[in-house]
Parts: sequence; structure tokens; C-alpha cells
Amino acid sequence: VWFPCMYLWSCGPLYLVYLWFTGQGGISLTSLCCAKTVSLCDTQTHTHTHTHTHTHTHRQTDRQTDRQTDRQTDNTNSNERLITSSWGSCLPSCCSSSPSSLLLGFMRDQDSDLWKGFMFAFLLFLLSSLQSLFNHQYMYSCFTVGMRVKTAVMGLVYRKSLVISSAARQSCTVGEIVNLVSADTQKLMDMVVYFNAVWVAPIEIALCLYFLWQLLGPSALAGIATVILIFPLNGFIAKMRIQMCYTDSRIKLMNEILSGIKILKFYAWEQAFLERVLGYREKELNALKRSQVLYSISIASFNSSSFLVTFSMFGVYVVVDDRNILDAQKVFVSMALIHILKTPLSQLPFAMSTTMQAVVSLRRLGKFLCQDELKPDDVDREPYSPVIDSGTFGWSKEGPPCLIRINVRVKKGSLVAVVGHVGSGKSSLLSAMLGETEKRSGHVSVKGSVAYERKESWYHRVVEACALLPDLEILPAGDGTEIGEKGLNLSGGQKQRVSLARAVYRKADVYLLDDPLSAVDAHVGQHIFERVFGSEGLLKDQTRVLVTHGLSFLPQADLILVMVEGEITEMGSYLELMARDGAFAEFIRLFAGNERKERSHRGEERDGTHSTGYNHLVIKQCFDWLERCLVDVNSKQTTCKQEVLGKLTEVDKANTGRVKLEMYVEYFRTIGLALIIPIVFLYAFQQAASLAYNYWLSVWADDPIINGTQIDTDLKLGVFGALGFAQGVSIFGTTVAISLGGIIASRHLHLDLLNNVLRSPMAFFEVTPSGNLLNRFSKEVGSVCVCVCVFRLRLICLLYTPPPPPSLLRSPIYTHFNETFQGASVIRAFSEQERFTLQANGRIDHNQTAYFPRFVATRWLAVNLEFLGNLLVLAAATLALMGRDTLSPGIVGLAVSHSLQVTGILSWIVRSWTDVENNIVSVERVKEYADTPKEAPWTIEGSMLPLAWPTHGTIELEEFGLQYRKGLDWALKGISLSIQEKEKVGIVGRTGAGKSSLALGIFRILEAAKGDIYIDGINIAQIGLHELRSRITIIPQDPVLFSGSLRMNLDPFDGYSDEEVWRALELSHLKSFVSGLPDKLNHECSEGGENLSLGQRQLVCLARALLRKTKILVLDEATAAVDLETDNLIQSTIRTQFDDCTVLTIAHRLNTIMDYTR
Repeated sequence: VWFPCMYLWSCGPLYLVYLWFTGQGGISLTSLCCAKTVSLCDTQTHTHTHTHTHTHTHRQTDRQTDRQTDRQTDNTNSNERLITSSWGSCLPSCCSSSPSSLLLGFMRDQDSDLWKGFMFAFLLFLLSSLQSLFNHQYMYSCFTVGMRVKTAVMGLVYRKSLVISSAARQSCTVGEIVNLVSADTQKLMDMVVYFNAVWVAPIEIALCLYFLWQLLGPSALAGIATVILIFPLNGFIAKMRIQMCYTDSRIKLMNEILSGIKILKFYAWEQAFLERVLGYREKELNALKRSQVLYSISIASFNSSSFLVTFSMFGVYVVVDDRNILDAQKVFVSMALIHILKTPLSQLPFAMSTTMQAVVSLRRLGKFLCQDELKPDDVDREPYSPVIDSGTFGWSKEGPPCLIRINVRVKKGSLVAVVGHVGSGKSSLLSAMLGETEKRSGHVSVKGSVAYERKESWYHRVVEACALLPDLEILPAGDGTEIGEKGLNLSGGQKQRVSLARAVYRKADVYLLDDPLSAVDAHVGQHIFERVFGSEGLLKDQTRVLVTHGLSFLPQADLILVMVEGEITEMGSYLELMARDGAFAEFIRLFAGNERKERSHRGEERDGTHSTGYNHLVIKQCFDWLERCLVDVNSKQTTCKQEVLGKLTEVDKANTGRVKLEMYVEYFRTIGLALIIPIVFLYAFQQAASLAYNYWLSVWADDPIINGTQIDTDLKLGVFGALGFAQGVSIFGTTVAISLGGIIASRHLHLDLLNNVLRSPMAFFEVTPSGNLLNRFSKEVGSVCVCVCVFRLRLICLLYTPPPPPSLLRSPIYTHFNETFQGASVIRAFSEQERFTLQANGRIDHNQTAYFPRFVATRWLAVNLEFLGNLLVLAAATLALMGRDTLSPGIVGLAVSHSLQVTGILSWIVRSWTDVENNIVSVERVKEYADTPKEAPWTIEGSMLPLAWPTHGTIELEEFGLQYRKGLDWALKGISLSIQEKEKVGIVGRTGAGKSSLALGIFRILEAAKGDIYIDGINIAQIGLHELRSRITIIPQDPVLFSGSLRMNLDPFDGYSDEEVWRALELSHLKSFVSGLPDKLNHECSEGGENLSLGQRQLVCLARALLRKTKILVLDEATAAVDLETDNLIQSTIRTQFDDCTVLTIAHRLNTIMDYTR
């Protein structure tokens, strides 16, 4: 406590004098550090709203402070002060060698007055203290600017992701954007912080060499030559290191795995994708190994540079003339200058490497920021309904057009139905109206005004019209239930209806609806159509363009557009098209029979009972629900309980206090004793060699002078060179060993993290935002690589609770970027870009608030520690003066020289220990998922399961029940069911009734809460998950593809021949489409399969099932996204190819299960 106080008392006035003398009107670092309320507004680049509403009033003041701070810190005067600080950090360091020279001269002159010695000692202390003050003020300024650059670039990347074109999206994945935000922006910040060393270091070097010339004369040229030789070597090494980067591919693949984790579990593909990730990781680590070896050469050369300069200068000095004497003054003043020289020489390789890496990052950022953007003027916002005149559109500039010769004029308030086969361009037409495609010719205009109001009565009308009231009954906290990323905890029908309700609630002028009724059952679909789109619906006065496969809705449309291969082939009302007797009329006659047959099964319900009874039921549920809501308002306990039940996702939790010792033990254990022992030995040898050659110099300096010369100078020079060379070799060995240890630890921890995540149950992914996981796989794993072991005495203990680690606050940023990039078209359609941008900026700023106090606290501690080191210099000099009669000049020079180094060592200890502790937190966070619940084993050792199981395909459920989470209602309640081999069973029910939950139970995506399931008489709970999931097949509700070849998406294990793959494509009606692709089976699918239509992706899933050809097939609304003709073809394929299999079909279209067994 007293040391900092003494420092403030003694050095504070001097620093104020300095501020007055230089005209700097800013606040000092000392007062900044001592204040408990640090001006965190420096970390913010824009005016933002806080994410929590209760801080709104407080933020108003922050905004004004933010703007004032920006004006003060970004003007020319601030830049002048920063440059002044830069100069101030180098000049005193060079000048501080002069007092040491005067002090050693005083020690030689026994007749000098003692007060002069004390004055020289105090001058040495004063200059060292000023150096510390200037240096850390300079670092503070650079860090603040770097932080602003980082936040600004992150904001730029986010804004760009909202306007990037569809063609550019195919080459820019979420993983790459996360890497830009996490890695590249950090490299830019590092460059801003350390770039000044690129030009300041040469100035310091030049000043040191000038003083060396004053001491040693022309011999100093040898030191200059040594420095000149070292520079090109390290520039070449820095350039070589930046050419190696495989991180993007790994992060991109990890993002796809996290997005499609349910599909991986359904198909038991975790192992295949785990090997793909490890393949990328191995390439990444191999490149990192080569990079670290080069870096070790750079570090060894620069850390040995002080020895090399000393050896070359002293060697030339004593060899060229025997009368050149190395006395204590020359030796230790030169060593002090060379020690000062060591700082810029050690900073320069890092600054050069950082700059070169930042150049690469700038190129990557520039490439992304220069990607094509959507053109707002492609769509005119004119005051009338959608019009397209002679429009031709494509998803990219180079590729073939997706829409040709489109001419559409929609009347205000009309209902337009768009029909056509899979891949005919229906969704592309809506995208063209939104401006999401590349317009090549023609003219597009859409009415742009949007009405928006918030009224509770309108809200409840929308909820009722979209048939969401029964779903609100099921959800644990009603409309207060939190929805996971991409609606993970909602069924397909629920997601569609929530999306529809969101659109209806806005009261827009024009509605573009892409098959919103495909995933709902017939009753609910009819209810929604009547209450939302029909002549008496909520949108009766709005313009509606509806893509649909439901033939029963077409007679009520004002205009029908029939699309074939990107062209509108027929246009008119239902009666007009039927009267023309064209392709549309033929299609209707062919497939309307199924519709009529389906309606006959509902007959009465559809025309009378259902039309009124169902509506009365819904209205009754509405009033019941509203009544319960009013009662619950008065019950605080109930409300709190609902909030707990409605909470889904979990935020990253910050561990307070010190990092546990177990984390260090775990880190060292992963490195292994085989590396730790050599590291300790080499480090000890390195320090011993350093001390030995310094001591040898003191002995040399005390060597008596005989006849104007010193004896055995060749021997002394040889021993000195051998000790220095041994130190250089040990530095290289230590750096290589530590780097390899970090890489080994990173490999093990990454593998453990990957295994733990892939073996986690689906419930884990529902509650864990993807940003948390991407943060672990990108930034945290990278930090583990650089978590360098420090074998210094732990001198510093900070007894405080640190702010949340920056890594903790990065996860919400990555989650927000991920969701925004994938939902950018929806955000643009709702004109919500500004709101989402403000949210992103708020999260970025919140992240920076963790960096700033940590950095300022580190600077404060370093200043005080360096002050303690300066006191040690003063003490050493004072004691030397008091013992001037008994101490030799060599010993005094050695003591003062080493005491001068203590300041740098203490500062280095703070920086190193802070870095290690910050990085060891990454180990803690990576290991965090080791303790989360895991799925059952993928395989059971010694399993007696027959290779051909299941041979029959019988399924038995005994009192089977499911819960999504403990405390929630039952998704399935005591189901008992027996399904015989080769049976075809249809599963129907209202959306959210539990149909998909049954499929999840059969595949053990959700484990049984009670009861059992038997397949061919074997309890599936007693076999491995992969043994189960690889023997049965599902065509899921959400078709998911991964980036890679089409063949990889069909057969990731390469277990089938090309002939078998083509046969599967033929049976799934994709052969003609794939044959027309330039690369055929090697056609590259974009992330999520976005370069294929939804229907085509569903057919790819059918092809997967045809390849596997297991005895049990589950179809989870597999044909919801295809037209009736394609549906009919798929059903015929299933009937013929899976005739000897047990088929369970979850269906909304009753015609698909008409001929089923039951």
C-alpha cells in the first residue's frame, strides 16, 4: 500500500510538470487508474442502446459523454500527444545510460565528492521512472485507438453481412465471417498497438548505436552490421509465417455441424464429420508447427541479438588494437546500452510479424467488404402493387438465369397463387420481388409503405387466426416461452405459423408468402387460409402473393401464375385456366381426385361442422387462454414459475476468483513430462548461460592492465562467445519446445472438446447458443496454442474479482452474427436492419468493456512494479556508493546493470502472467463441456447384435413416454403400440401433437422418460446409438445439406459405388437434374444447400434413404415442400422400393397415406 503512495507523492508532481511543459491537457494515467469509475465510453464507437431496458435512462448520459469523448480523442491535438508519448518512450531509455556511465566514472575516481555519486544515482532513478510513465501512457493511448479500430471494423463486417448479395453469400460462409470478427479484427488491433515499434525501434537502435560509437569508436560498426543482418532474416520469417491458414475451413465446417447436428445424429454421421474436422485441424496444426519453428528462429536470433552485438563489437575492439582496454566503465555502460537495445530488437520481430499478419487480415477483410451487394434500385418502391415487366433474373452474374421473361402485374388487394413443380422458380419469383436476386433486365416495382402498430387486440386476433392458441397452451410459459436458435424447440408447423403470425402482425401493404401452409395439417391449413388469406381474412385488403402446392386453395385466388423452368407459362384466374384446357387444367384433373378423396374423408367437417365447430373451439380456447393470462398477472409466483419454465438458452457463466490450480495441472498433463522436463532444463540452462557470460564480462573488466594491455584477451573472448552461443541455442530449444507443447495441448483439448460436443444430446444444443460453441472452437482453441508456460517466480497476486473475461462476452457476438447471416433476407424484408445493427453494436461494445478495465489495471500494476524496480536500482547504486572503498568497478557495474534489468523483468512478469492467466481461462472454458450430460455410448463393446439386424422390422412400444425437459409437460404419454413387419403406418394429428416426437423417440434423439421400444424384439435402450441409428432410416422434416460435393452429402463414408448413387438419384427423380450439372456428382453444394431449392433438398434426403435401404423407414412430413405431382412420384417410389420394409409416415396430406395398412 505504501509503495504506490510513495510513488504518487514523489513522481506525481514531476509528471504534472511534464504535462504542463508539453501542453498536454489530458488526464494522467495515475488518476485514471485510481478512479473507480473508469471512462468506459472510450471503448465505444457509436451511439447505442443498451440491451437491457432498465438502463435506458442511464445510457442517455453515456451517449453524450461518448460523443464528447470521441471529439476530444480523435482530433489532431490527440494525435500529436500520441506521437509525443511515442518519442517520450524512447528518449529517456537511451539517456538513462549516461548516469550509469557517470556513476561508474565516479567509482573509479576516489577523489570525487560523495554528493555527486548520490546525485548520479538519483538521476538514474528519476529517468527510469519517467521512462515508465511515458511508456505506459503511450501503451494506453495505442490500446484505446486499437480498440476503436477493432469495434469499427466489427461493425463494418456486420453491416456488410446484411447487404451482401445472394451470389456472394455462396462464397462467404458463417464460419468465415466469425473468423473475420474473432481473429482478423484482433490482428488489426494488435497492429495498431504495436505498429509504432516498426519505426520507433529503429530510432532507439540508432540512438543506442550512436552512444556505443561514443564509447567504442569504429568498433560499433560491427554491431551495426550485426543488426543489419538480423533484420532481413526476420522479415523473411515473418513473411513465411503468414502464408499458412486453415482455420477458416474448420470453423466453417463446425458451424455447419452445429446447424445440422440433428441430421448427423439421425444418420449416425458424427464420426465421418469428426474425421473431416480433424483433417482440417491436422493441416492447421502442421502449418502452425512450421510457423512456430520459424518464429523460434526469429525469437532466438533477436533474444541473442544483444550477445551478438556485444560479441562483435568487443571482439573487433580488442582484436584491432592491443591497447584497447575493456574496463568496467566501457563494459557495463555498453552492456546497459545493449540491454536497452534488446527491447527494440525484441519488439521489432513481433511488430513486423503482427504487421504482416494484419496486412493479410486487411486483404481478407477487404475481399469480404468488396463483395457484391444487393442493389436497392433493382426494386422501385412505388405506390402500387407488385409489377415485373420483362424481367430476367439470376442468383449470380455469371450463372444461368433462374427466371426468364417474367411479366406480372398484381392488382392491389388481390390474392395471387404461384404454382409449379419442384425447382420451377416459385421461390425465386418472390426473391426477385424482394430484390434478393440479380436483376439482368426488366423493371420491378413493389409498394414500399409499411403500416405498423402495437395493439393487444390485434395481437390476439393474429394469434387466433394463425391457429397458435393451442400451441400456446402446450408451451411452458405461453407466449413468454423462449425460442431456441432457428426454432429448435418448435415443430415444423409451429415454426411456419409463428413466422406467418409475425408477418401478419406488421400490417404490411404487400405479403410475399413462400408456401406457409406446407407443414400444417389440412384442418389447420384451411382455418389459416380462411382467417388470414381468404375473403374474410385479416389480410383481405392487402396484396398477397402466395406460393402453394395446395390445389384446394386455387379456386379462391384472383390470379394464378403457373411456372415451368423459370418461366410463367400460364396466367389467369382458376376458371380462365380451366377453360383454356392447357397443362394446368390437365394437372388439376389428374391430381384433383386425390384432393376430392381427401375432402370426402373430412366432408362434413370441412363444409359444416369443422368450419364452425373448429372455429368455435379455437375461439373458446382463446377466451380461456386470455382469462388465464389475466389471472396470472395477479399471481407473482405463477409468473416467476412461467419465466423459469419458459427460459431455454443458457448464457456463458463467468467464473470468479483465481483460475483453479487443476487447470494448470490439466494443461501440463496434456503437454506431457517428455516435453516439460526439457523445457525446464533448457530454460534453466538459458538463464545460467546469461548470468555466466555477464559475470565473465565483470571478471574481464577487472582484469589488471599490464604494459597498457590486458592478457589472454583471445581466451576471454572465446569463453564469452561460447557462453553466448550456448544461450542462443537454449533459447531456440526452449521456444520450440514450448511452442510444440502448446500445439500438443491444443490438439488434445480440441479433440476432447469436439468429442464432448458431438456426444452431447440434442437438449444441450437447444439450450447452448451456437455462438458459445463457435467461440470455443475458434478463439479459445487458438488461445490454448499460445498459452505459453512461464517458469518465473509468481510474485504478483491480485486480490480482486476481475470483470467478465472477454472470451465470455464474445459468444453473444458470434451467436448474433450467425443468426443474422442466416436470416438476412427476413431482416431485410421486415426493414429491421437498423435495429439488428444496434443490437450487434451493443454486444460489441459490451465485449470491449471487459478488455478496457483489465488493460488499465495491468498498466497501473506495471507502472508500480517498475517503480519498485527503479527503487532497487537506486538502492543498488546507493549501496555501491557506500561501499566504494571495498567494491571493484566490475562488481558495481554488474550490480547496477542487473538492477536496471529488474524494471523490465518485473514488467515482463506482469504481462506474461496476465497473458497466461487470460489464456488458461480458455483451457478452463474448453474443459467446461467435459462435465455436461452425454448421450449413451455410440457402440457397445462386445455387442451381440446381428449384422443384419433388423431383419423383420417389427416395432413395439410399451407405455412409452417422452419429455423434452424435466418439469415440462409430457410430449408423449404412455403409448402402447405394435407394428408388424412390412406394415405401412400413417401417423396423423394436429401440428404440435407429438408426431415428430415419436420419431425422435424411435431414434433415441430423446431418451424415454418411461416405457420401452423394441425393434425385432430387442430393447433399443440396450444397444449403442450408432448401432441403432445406422440400421434404420429417416427422411426428416427439415432437409439439411452440408457444404461439399453432392456425393459426399449422399454418402459421406464412401460406402457405395457411383452406379448405386446414380440409381438412387434416378429413383428419387433427381437424375436428370444432376446429369445437367457441369460437375455431376461432384457438384459443390453451398452451406446449407442454399444453391438447391427446398424441394430438391428434400429429394436428396430421399436419395439418402434409397442408398441405405434399411428395414425401417420413417418419413417425417418428407413431401411437405414438394408439389403434388412430385409427391405422387415419391410415394410411388416408396411403395415399390420399400415394399418389403416397415414404413412410418408422419403426414399432413392424407392422400399420401390413403393406401397404408393403418
